[in-house]
Amino acid sequence: MSLSISQRAWGRLLFTLFLAFGLSWPAVAGDYTKTRYPVVLVHGLLGFDELGGVFDYWYDIPGQLRADGAKVYVANVSSVNSSELRGEQLIDYLETLQAVQGHTRFNLVGHSHGGPTVRYVASVRPDLVASMTSVGSPHAGSKVADGLNATLPDGSPGRALVAGLVSALGGFLEWLSGDDDPQDALAALASLNTDGAAAFNASYPEGAPTSPCGQGAEQVGGVRYYSMGGTSVLSNVFDPSDVMLGASSLFFGFERNDGLVGRCASHWGRVLRDDYAWNHLDEVNQIAGLRGLFASSPPSVYRAHVNRLKNVGL
Repeated sequence: MSLSISQRAWGRLLFTLFLAFGLSWPAVAGDYTKTRYPVVLVHGLLGFDELGGVFDYWYDIPGQLRADGAKVYVANVSSVNSSELRGEQLIDYLETLQAVQGHTRFNLVGHSHGGPTVRYVASVRPDLVASMTSVGSPHAGSKVADGLNATLPDGSPGRALVAGLVSALGGFLEWLSGDDDPQDALAALASLNTDGAAAFNASYPEGAPTSPCGQGAEQVGGVRYYSMGGTSVLSNVFDPSDVMLGASSLFFGFERNDGLVGRCASHWGRVLRDDYAWNHLDEVNQIAGLRGLFASSPPSVYRAHVNRLKNVGL
Protein backbone atom coordinates (compact mmCIF):
# COMPACT_ATOMS: atom_id res chain seq x y z
CA MET A 1 0.00 0.00 0.00
CA SER A 2 1.42 3.40 -0.93
CA LEU A 3 1.89 6.15 1.64
CA SER A 4 -0.50 9.06 1.64
CA ILE A 5 0.75 12.57 0.93
CA SER A 6 0.43 13.47 4.62
CA GLN A 7 2.40 10.38 5.67
CA ARG A 8 5.21 11.23 3.24
CA ALA A 9 5.21 14.83 4.50
CA TRP A 10 5.50 13.69 8.12
CA GLY A 11 8.31 11.33 7.15
CA ARG A 12 10.26 14.12 5.45
CA LEU A 13 9.71 16.40 8.46
CA LEU A 14 10.99 13.81 10.94
CA PHE A 15 14.03 13.09 8.77
CA THR A 16 14.81 16.82 8.53
CA LEU A 17 14.55 17.21 12.32
CA PHE A 18 16.88 14.29 12.91
CA LEU A 19 19.48 15.87 10.61
CA ALA A 20 19.09 19.34 12.11
CA PHE A 21 19.64 18.16 15.67
CA GLY A 22 22.54 15.84 14.79
CA LEU A 23 20.54 12.77 15.78
CA SER A 24 20.68 9.37 14.19
CA TRP A 25 18.10 6.70 13.60
CA PRO A 26 18.14 3.85 16.15
CA ALA A 27 21.06 1.62 15.28
CA VAL A 28 20.82 -2.11 14.77
CA ALA A 29 23.46 -3.92 16.81
CA GLY A 30 26.37 -4.83 14.60
CA ASP A 31 30.14 -4.68 14.42
CA TYR A 32 30.71 -1.09 13.25
CA THR A 33 32.73 -0.30 16.40
CA LYS A 34 34.00 -3.82 17.11
CA THR A 35 37.73 -3.17 17.39
CA ARG A 36 40.40 -5.78 17.92
CA TYR A 37 41.51 -4.10 21.15
CA PRO A 38 39.25 -2.58 23.83
CA VAL A 39 38.61 1.16 24.05
CA VAL A 40 39.55 2.86 27.33
CA LEU A 41 38.15 6.36 27.99
CA VAL A 42 40.21 8.62 30.28
CA HIS A 43 38.75 11.78 31.85
CA GLY A 44 40.31 15.20 32.20
CA LEU A 45 40.94 17.66 35.03
CA LEU A 46 38.27 17.52 37.76
CA GLY A 47 36.92 14.48 35.96
CA PHE A 48 35.64 11.06 37.01
CA ASP A 49 34.10 7.94 35.55
CA GLU A 50 30.66 8.41 37.08
CA LEU A 51 29.27 10.14 40.15
CA GLY A 52 27.04 8.18 42.46
CA GLY A 53 26.23 5.74 39.70
CA VAL A 54 23.97 8.29 38.00
CA PHE A 55 26.07 10.98 36.28
CA ASP A 56 28.54 9.87 33.61
CA TYR A 57 31.50 11.98 32.48
CA TRP A 58 31.27 10.55 28.94
CA TYR A 59 27.56 11.16 28.51
CA ASP A 60 25.99 8.48 26.26
CA ILE A 61 29.30 7.80 24.49
CA PRO A 62 30.23 4.40 26.01
CA GLY A 63 26.72 3.07 25.41
CA GLN A 64 26.69 4.06 21.76
CA LEU A 65 30.11 2.52 21.20
CA ARG A 66 29.07 -0.72 22.90
CA ALA A 67 25.82 -0.88 20.95
CA ASP A 68 27.77 -1.59 17.76
CA GLY A 69 30.30 -4.01 19.16
CA ALA A 70 33.02 -2.10 21.01
CA LYS A 71 34.42 -3.33 24.28
CA VAL A 72 34.64 -0.14 26.36
CA TYR A 73 36.14 0.59 29.76
CA VAL A 74 35.94 3.93 31.57
CA ALA A 75 39.02 4.63 33.67
CA ASN A 76 39.09 6.70 36.86
CA VAL A 77 42.38 8.35 37.79
CA SER A 78 43.11 11.31 40.07
CA SER A 79 40.74 14.17 39.29
CA VAL A 80 43.51 16.68 40.03
CA ASN A 81 47.18 15.75 39.73
CA SER A 82 50.18 15.64 37.39
CA SER A 83 50.14 13.99 33.97
CA GLU A 84 52.82 11.52 35.09
CA LEU A 85 51.04 10.38 38.25
CA ARG A 86 47.74 10.03 36.42
CA GLY A 87 49.59 8.06 33.74
CA GLU A 88 51.03 5.66 36.31
CA GLN A 89 47.54 5.14 37.74
CA LEU A 90 46.27 4.37 34.24
CA ILE A 91 49.07 1.83 33.73
CA ASP A 92 47.97 0.06 36.92
CA TYR A 93 44.39 0.01 35.64
CA LEU A 94 45.40 -1.41 32.24
CA GLU A 95 47.57 -4.08 33.84
CA THR A 96 44.61 -5.08 35.98
CA LEU A 97 42.43 -5.37 32.88
CA GLN A 98 45.13 -7.50 31.28
CA ALA A 99 45.26 -9.85 34.25
CA VAL A 100 41.52 -10.12 34.83
CA GLN A 101 40.10 -9.85 31.30
CA GLY A 102 42.99 -11.23 29.26
CA HIS A 103 43.42 -8.16 27.02
CA THR A 104 46.82 -7.47 25.53
CA ARG A 105 46.66 -3.87 24.24
CA PHE A 106 44.23 -0.97 24.36
CA ASN A 107 42.89 1.94 22.30
CA LEU A 108 43.19 4.88 24.71
CA VAL A 109 41.01 7.97 24.35
CA GLY A 110 41.73 10.94 26.62
CA HIS A 111 39.75 14.15 26.99
CA SER A 112 41.43 17.37 28.14
CA HIS A 113 44.11 16.42 30.71
CA GLY A 114 43.35 12.83 29.72
CA GLY A 115 45.30 13.49 26.51
CA PRO A 116 48.72 13.96 28.14
CA THR A 117 47.78 11.14 30.54
CA VAL A 118 47.35 8.61 27.73
CA ARG A 119 50.38 9.98 25.91
CA TYR A 120 52.49 9.21 28.97
CA VAL A 121 51.32 5.60 28.91
CA ALA A 122 51.90 5.30 25.15
CA SER A 123 55.44 6.60 25.61
CA VAL A 124 56.59 4.58 28.64
CA ARG A 125 54.53 1.44 28.03
CA PRO A 126 53.92 1.16 24.28
CA ASP A 127 53.40 -2.58 24.75
CA LEU A 128 50.06 -1.73 26.37
CA VAL A 129 48.85 0.69 23.72
CA ALA A 130 47.51 0.13 20.20
CA SER A 131 46.42 3.75 19.71
CA MET A 132 45.97 6.95 21.63
CA THR A 133 43.49 9.66 20.76
CA SER A 134 43.24 13.02 22.48
CA VAL A 135 40.16 15.23 22.45
CA GLY A 136 40.48 18.91 23.38
CA SER A 137 43.81 18.33 25.12
CA PRO A 138 46.29 21.11 26.01
CA HIS A 139 49.38 19.50 24.50
CA ALA A 140 51.05 22.91 24.23
CA GLY A 141 49.60 24.05 27.55
CA SER A 142 46.52 26.12 28.31
CA LYS A 143 46.44 29.90 28.48
CA VAL A 144 43.94 29.54 31.31
CA ALA A 145 46.61 27.75 33.36
CA ASP A 146 49.11 30.45 32.36
CA GLY A 147 46.65 33.13 33.49
CA LEU A 148 46.15 31.44 36.85
CA ASN A 149 49.92 31.22 37.30
CA ALA A 150 50.27 34.94 36.63
CA THR A 151 47.31 35.89 38.83
CA LEU A 152 48.37 33.63 41.70
CA PRO A 153 52.19 33.70 41.77
CA ASP A 154 54.31 31.30 43.80
CA GLY A 155 54.25 32.05 47.51
CA SER A 156 51.07 34.10 47.45
CA PRO A 157 48.36 33.30 50.04
CA GLY A 158 45.77 33.23 47.28
CA ARG A 159 47.64 30.50 45.40
CA ALA A 160 47.71 28.22 48.44
CA LEU A 161 44.05 28.89 49.19
CA VAL A 162 42.84 28.21 45.64
CA ALA A 163 45.05 25.13 45.34
CA GLY A 164 43.61 23.79 48.59
CA LEU A 165 40.05 24.36 47.42
CA VAL A 166 40.63 22.71 44.03
CA SER A 167 42.37 19.73 45.63
CA ALA A 168 39.47 19.40 48.07
CA LEU A 169 36.99 19.52 45.18
CA GLY A 170 38.97 16.80 43.44
CA GLY A 171 38.84 14.70 46.58
CA PHE A 172 35.09 15.21 46.85
CA LEU A 173 34.60 14.08 43.25
CA GLU A 174 36.76 11.03 43.95
CA TRP A 175 34.59 10.20 46.96
CA LEU A 176 31.41 10.53 44.91
CA SER A 177 32.88 8.23 42.28
CA GLY A 178 33.82 5.65 44.91
CA ASP A 179 37.57 6.17 44.73
CA ASP A 180 40.27 7.81 46.85
CA ASP A 181 43.12 8.74 44.51
CA PRO A 182 45.47 11.51 45.73
CA GLN A 183 44.81 15.11 44.66
CA ASP A 184 47.35 17.87 44.01
CA ALA A 185 46.13 21.03 42.29
CA LEU A 186 49.58 22.59 42.06
CA ALA A 187 50.96 19.49 40.34
CA ALA A 188 48.07 19.67 37.86
CA LEU A 189 48.72 23.35 37.22
CA ALA A 190 52.41 22.66 36.64
CA SER A 191 51.46 20.03 34.04
CA LEU A 192 48.92 22.17 32.22
CA ASN A 193 50.69 25.51 31.82
CA THR A 194 52.84 26.29 28.80
CA ASP A 195 56.21 25.68 30.46
CA GLY A 196 55.07 22.43 32.06
CA ALA A 197 53.62 21.16 28.80
CA ALA A 198 56.87 21.97 26.96
CA ALA A 199 58.91 20.00 29.50
CA PHE A 200 56.47 17.08 29.27
CA ASN A 201 56.64 17.13 25.46
CA ALA A 202 60.44 17.03 25.58
CA SER A 203 60.30 13.90 27.73
CA TYR A 204 57.50 12.19 25.79
CA PRO A 205 57.75 13.48 22.21
CA GLU A 206 56.12 10.65 20.25
CA GLY A 207 53.58 12.13 17.83
CA ALA A 208 54.63 15.75 18.39
CA PRO A 209 53.68 18.22 15.61
CA THR A 210 56.58 18.88 13.28
CA SER A 211 55.58 22.49 12.63
CA PRO A 212 53.65 25.20 14.50
CA CYS A 213 49.96 24.25 14.53
CA GLY A 214 50.84 21.29 12.33
CA GLN A 215 50.57 17.54 12.62
CA GLY A 216 52.86 14.86 13.96
CA ALA A 217 53.56 11.29 12.92
CA GLU A 218 50.48 9.08 12.88
CA GLN A 219 52.45 6.00 13.92
CA VAL A 220 55.43 5.82 16.27
CA GLY A 221 56.83 2.66 17.83
CA GLY A 222 53.79 0.62 16.87
CA VAL A 223 51.34 3.09 18.44
CA ARG A 224 48.97 5.26 16.38
CA TYR A 225 48.47 8.88 17.48
CA TYR A 226 45.35 10.95 16.78
CA SER A 227 43.84 14.21 18.03
CA MET A 228 40.72 16.33 17.60
CA GLY A 229 39.15 19.38 19.24
CA GLY A 230 36.51 22.08 19.13
CA THR A 231 36.43 25.86 18.71
CA SER A 232 32.87 26.93 19.55
CA VAL A 233 32.81 28.37 23.07
CA LEU A 234 29.18 29.50 23.33
CA SER A 235 27.36 26.59 21.77
CA ASN A 236 23.94 26.39 23.45
CA VAL A 237 21.99 29.11 25.26
CA PHE A 238 20.43 26.49 27.54
CA ASP A 239 23.78 25.09 28.70
CA PRO A 240 24.87 26.76 31.99
CA SER A 241 28.49 25.69 31.48
CA ASP A 242 28.75 28.05 28.50
CA VAL A 243 28.92 31.00 30.91
CA MET A 244 32.00 29.60 32.65
CA LEU A 245 33.70 28.66 29.39
CA GLY A 246 32.86 32.03 27.88
CA ALA A 247 34.67 33.71 30.77
CA SER A 248 37.73 31.44 30.59
CA SER A 249 37.95 31.93 26.82
CA LEU A 250 38.90 35.58 27.44
CA PHE A 251 42.43 34.38 28.28
CA PHE A 252 42.86 33.45 24.59
CA GLY A 253 42.20 36.86 23.05
CA PHE A 254 41.49 36.33 19.35
CA GLU A 255 42.86 32.78 19.26
CA ARG A 256 40.23 30.16 18.43
CA ASN A 257 39.60 27.87 21.39
CA ASP A 258 37.07 25.66 23.15
CA GLY A 259 37.00 27.73 26.33
CA LEU A 260 39.99 26.02 27.96
CA VAL A 261 42.26 24.83 25.13
CA GLY A 262 43.48 26.66 22.03
CA ARG A 263 42.91 25.13 18.60
CA CYS A 264 46.59 24.60 17.81
CA ALA A 265 47.40 23.39 21.34
CA SER A 266 45.06 20.42 20.77
CA HIS A 267 47.20 19.07 17.91
CA TRP A 268 49.05 15.79 18.37
CA GLY A 269 49.82 13.02 15.92
CA ARG A 270 47.37 12.92 13.02
CA VAL A 271 44.91 15.78 13.47
CA LEU A 272 41.50 14.42 12.55
CA ARG A 273 39.77 17.79 12.97
CA ASP A 274 40.43 20.77 15.22
CA ASP A 275 37.37 22.95 14.66
CA TYR A 276 34.27 21.00 15.63
CA ALA A 277 31.46 23.33 16.72
CA TRP A 278 32.00 22.20 20.31
CA ASN A 279 33.23 23.78 23.50
CA HIS A 280 35.33 21.92 26.06
CA LEU A 281 32.39 20.09 27.62
CA ASP A 282 30.62 19.43 24.33
CA GLU A 283 33.66 17.30 23.48
CA VAL A 284 32.38 14.69 25.95
CA ASN A 285 28.70 15.33 25.13
CA GLN A 286 28.05 17.43 28.23
CA ILE A 287 25.96 18.83 29.72
CA ALA A 288 23.47 16.00 29.01
CA GLY A 289 24.03 16.20 25.27
CA LEU A 290 23.34 19.93 24.89
CA ARG A 291 25.26 21.45 21.97
CA GLY A 292 24.80 23.81 19.05
CA LEU A 293 21.87 23.25 16.73
CA PHE A 294 24.03 22.23 13.76
CA ALA A 295 27.01 20.85 15.69
CA SER A 296 28.21 17.32 15.02
CA SER A 297 26.93 14.68 17.43
CA PRO A 298 29.88 13.78 19.72
CA PRO A 299 28.80 10.13 20.12
CA SER A 300 28.60 9.83 16.33
CA VAL A 301 32.09 11.31 15.94
CA TYR A 302 33.49 8.87 18.50
CA ARG A 303 31.74 5.99 16.73
CA ALA A 304 33.25 7.01 13.40
CA HIS A 305 36.71 7.22 14.94
CA VAL A 306 36.44 3.82 16.62
CA ASN A 307 35.36 2.43 13.25
CA ARG A 308 38.53 4.03 11.82
CA LEU A 309 40.57 2.14 14.42
CA LYS A 310 38.77 -1.06 13.51
CA ASN A 311 39.52 -0.55 9.82
CA VAL A 312 43.28 -0.25 10.45
CA GLY A 313 43.25 -3.49 12.44
CA LEU A 314 43.20 -2.05 15.95
